[in-house]
Amino acid sequence: MSLVMSAFHEVRLPVRLAFGGTSGIERRTEIVGLASGAEHRSSPWAQGRRRYLVGTATRSLDEAAELVAFFEARRGRLHGFRFRDPADFKSCAPSLNPTPTDQVLGTGDGIRKTFQLAKAYGTGATAVSRPISKPQAGTVRVAVAGVEQAAGAFAVDATTGLVALAAAPAAGAAVTAGFLFDTPVRFDLDRIDVTLEGFGAARVGAVSLVEVRA
Repeated sequence: MSLVMSAFHEVRLPVRLAFGGTSGIERRTEIVGLASGAEHRSSPWAQGRRRYLVGTATRSLDEAAELVAFFEARRGRLHGFRFRDPADFKSCAPSLNPTPTDQVLGTGDGIRKTFQLAKAYGTGATAVSRPISKPQAGTVRVAVAGVEQAAGAFAVDATTGLVALAAAPAAGAAVTAGFLFDTPVRFDLDRIDVTLEGFGAARVGAVSLVEVRA
């Protein structure tokens, strides 16, 4: 028996196969009750973890077969893949279009040229900055000190979310970006079930996805 090691496949689950699904975020909080009745709360997670449930809607046999084929090609839980979160795939609000000043990536120091794409949730000191590692190719717009950069002035690694500027921004210059992005996920079960609903129609049992981290 050969051993197959896990990998990340740079392919996206077709968006139409996720229609009718649900999405959510989980956190891990550890709570210790003290003798006084007070609580000590802490978390080992700096970031929330996204979870999704897809495949529950009745669909054509062709679409059911496409989802099963995608599952097989990922070897169930073994390999990760891209997923477009229907509720969170833009650097801006869902109803808007990305602009080059949506998200702050960092501040120039005259030397640094590489910045990680990120998205902030909340404002001020309590905001959470989520690294974005899977931007959609061709959607990233970058600005330095509020001035949008031409396409040739930066390069984006679509597999890591790293933005490399041709010239280091001046000290104090804000580096910002706008983009569309996918969430890296894997299947959370090694099984998928299909029920024949009628001629030409089938229902795929609930298929859970979970975000993966580097």
